[in-house]
Amino acid sequence: MRRPAMRRPAMRRPAMRRPAMRRPAMRRPALHVGAKVALAVAAAAMCVAGTIGVLVHRTTAADQLATARSGLDQELLSAAGARTDGRRSDARLDPPDLPGPVARAVRDDVRVTYLQEGGKEPVLWAATRISDRKVLAIRRTYAPEEKSLATLDRTLFATGAGVTVLVSLAGLVLGVRMGRRATAAAHTAERIADGDLDARVRPRGHDEIARLAASVDTMADALGARLEAERRVTADIAHELRTPVAGMSAAVGLLPPGRASDLVAGSVQKLRGLVEDVLEVARLDSHAAAVETEEREVSAMTRRAVAGLDDVSVKVAADAVVATDPRRVERILANLAANALRHGAPPVEMEVDGPVVRVRDHGPGFPPELLSVLHTSGPQRFRTGSPTGGTGLGLTIATGQARLLGARLTFRNRPEGGAETELWLPTD
Repeated sequence: MRRPAMRRPAMRRPAMRRPAMRRPAMRRPALHVGAKVALAVAAAAMCVAGTIGVLVHRTTAADQLATARSGLDQELLSAAGARTDGRRSDARLDPPDLPGPVARAVRDDVRVTYLQEGGKEPVLWAATRISDRKVLAIRRTYAPEEKSLATLDRTLFATGAGVTVLVSLAGLVLGVRMGRRATAAAHTAERIADGDLDARVRPRGHDEIARLAASVDTMADALGARLEAERRVTADIAHELRTPVAGMSAAVGLLPPGRASDLVAGSVQKLRGLVEDVLEVARLDSHAAAVETEEREVSAMTRRAVAGLDDVSVKVAADAVVATDPRRVERILANLAANALRHGAPPVEMEVDGPVVRVRDHGPGFPPELLSVLHTSGPQRFRTGSPTGGTGLGLTIATGQARLLGARLTFRNRPEGGAETELWLPTD
């Protein structure tokens, strides 16, 4: 179908960058980077604080016990000397409550210190033999040392908990900053994938996240340069072809009537339409197209769009008046209907439901691989679902026009068979 001649608009509206297809939403991670870093730092701080606490506890306990044993042993020696001199002391001979391990150890003529636990309070013993049958022993409570050790444990726990909280907060702040920078880079990459090639991260710092952000910006620059080069080449080729195609169209009129001239005329007409389509795609890519907004009924635009097409019916379930560019809406609907006739099967049904227009055919539907592409990146140029191939610019132009108007196109296969495309026109 030939593209109608374009007239220069009296009013221009900036082209919208809204994509024709909504990209699948990324799943939000179960735990943000900031929380992960905070948990990792908290776990490390707890391990360090716990290890230091255990070491300090054991070292202090060993030093306290060694000091207490040394002191009690000195008291035992003093008590033994006092007994030899006939002086009184706190030591006792053969005390009945002497622990069994102490009684067995002193048989080898050694002085023994022993910490007895398990009763109401711990007791520290010191004992030695002063004759073949007599054992001199002295004892004292070990409760003060135990209380001092318990106080130390509480101090270590409080200090470790406080340090862990402070370090965790510092890790959370660091993680939140890292997460925000990484999220900004991810959002910018998504905007670039959606077609906003002007989006940039603008990295700060010299760490790995800054390097990632710089790589995203470099990728956007390279992608933009390649797309611009492709657009220019496409536009230049199309412009160069317009003159010879126009000459061919004029020459066809000079051919004598017949089947051969009809075939040549049809081929030239298709070539001319392809050149015009390529130029339209180049204009859409360069965002040089203008929009003329008018208030029109959706049903009227739909009927005008398919007025010259056979096997296409229009059904109005509910009409609506929208402010849009009617020429571009009609171009979208005409391309969708022609695409349904070419790659689907008649009859093609167009249903107007307020600001929504549905185009249905009775063919085999979109191939799965093409439908997957339509749902992710949108239509690709020169790619169709037809087994015989095709230029595949109809859906590309339709999606470009829809993006320019702020409209939305969706593609799916109907459960009973056939393909269905919906055009959602903006109502604001």
